[in-house]
Amino acid sequence: MSKTINVLFLAAEADPFIKVGGLGDVAGALPRELRALSTDELKLDVRLVLPKHPAVKAENLRPVGLFSVARGGSEVGVEAFETSLDGMPVYFIDGDPIRANGSVYSLDAKLDAEKYAFFSIAAIELTRHINFQPDVIHANDWHTALSVYVNLTKRWEAGAKHVAGIVTLHNLPFMGSDMSAIIESYGIKLAQTDLPDWARVLPLPLGMWASDAVVAVSPGYAGEVLTEEFGCGLQEFLSQRRETLSGILNGIDTLSFDPSVDKALGVNFNIETLKLRAENKELLQAKLGLARDPRAPLLGIVSRMDAQKGIDLAISALKTMKNINFQAVILGTGDPKLEESARELQTLFPEKIKAETRFDANLARQIYAGADMILMPSRYEPCGLAQMIAMRYGCPPVVRAVGGLKDTVIQNETGFTFEKAHHLSLAGAVKTAIKRYEDREKWSALQRNGMARDFSWQASAKKYLDLYQSLIK
Repeated sequence: MSKTINVLFLAAEADPFIKVGGLGDVAGALPRELRALSTDELKLDVRLVLPKHPAVKAENLRPVGLFSVARGGSEVGVEAFETSLDGMPVYFIDGDPIRANGSVYSLDAKLDAEKYAFFSIAAIELTRHINFQPDVIHANDWHTALSVYVNLTKRWEAGAKHVAGIVTLHNLPFMGSDMSAIIESYGIKLAQTDLPDWARVLPLPLGMWASDAVVAVSPGYAGEVLTEEFGCGLQEFLSQRRETLSGILNGIDTLSFDPSVDKALGVNFNIETLKLRAENKELLQAKLGLARDPRAPLLGIVSRMDAQKGIDLAISALKTMKNINFQAVILGTGDPKLEESARELQTLFPEKIKAETRFDANLARQIYAGADMILMPSRYEPCGLAQMIAMRYGCPPVVRAVGGLKDTVIQNETGFTFEKAHHLSLAGAVKTAIKRYEDREKWSALQRNGMARDFSWQASAKKYLDLYQSLIK
């Protein structure tokens, strides 16, 4: 007789229904990869639950629940809908707190707090209405971490069976805002925790406190959050929970990000036909209005324009390299000041640097497939996906040795790393990479090493399955 593990997987976003950032990639891929691990002996019944944001794109939605949750002496109505994604049940929670905020994430902390508190509570209640008893509740970041806390407190009150709680930590500095009044208005008591006073009312710390396991999105980041530099004031709490803290590297969708079939590329190639890649560089240079110079290494940046990503370091580093033969393209949106700095850089070096301050998924893929190296000078990087995509497309990364970047890029073997968050450290690493680029045989070996790495979700899903099984035991 086969055994079944029931997993309730909660996230604020998931591709292809709605995607804002990297979390959308994770929540769209990991649950499906987990279900694919099912065997005759062990079935993984993973079900994804999302807020029904007004911008959600979902077809064939079927109503599966109409219920309410108590709030401050009244009731807040909940509508639940179901669809499927490659055979996986996907549920959407709707109600006034979700409809009140049209975007996935807003600048109004109160709106987001109300929306995600409501969602987390309603998602736990949903399980009763769809007759699904989870063995594991798997939450992601602050938006859904409260579900793990709610599950624990309700279990205490009802004396119900143990349900394992996991919080995956994608970005520790974003902990949510003070939810104490909202939580208590829904009848959820604030427990006496060993969290710092300021953290006892924030959803992410509460979720981590109530969880059986906290998973950082890379082994490197799991170690970094125990330090003062990256721990955001929770390093002592997390150090006390060290035995329940681990790191599992995110994967990438290797079916979508495949240079041999990617329709965004002018010329498809693989590790065996790597020489064809040069044609993509020529096409990219022509598209950007750059000279078709095979001797000039083309540097790429595909990133959110944010201080965390070290875009300012990259801009400053490129300014110091005016006497070096190179070309560069910067693609991304975000901080208006950084966008303007990128455009000013193009004005300074119009013949060698192009700034595209917009979102363009196809151009991003063309940069991965046509640039000679990708720059990622992040001040911190829990995991990072761009470096893994770039390597798959034969584009060696130049990265700061932090978090998932340190875990995935091997110095002088698949790319180049540097230690200090300083523009001269980045410039030094780029110059080292350019010197290697001049030796075509060595550069080709570097590309092939990166393309041979396995960054698929399957490896990560197996580690999550091992964690599920250990917690259930």
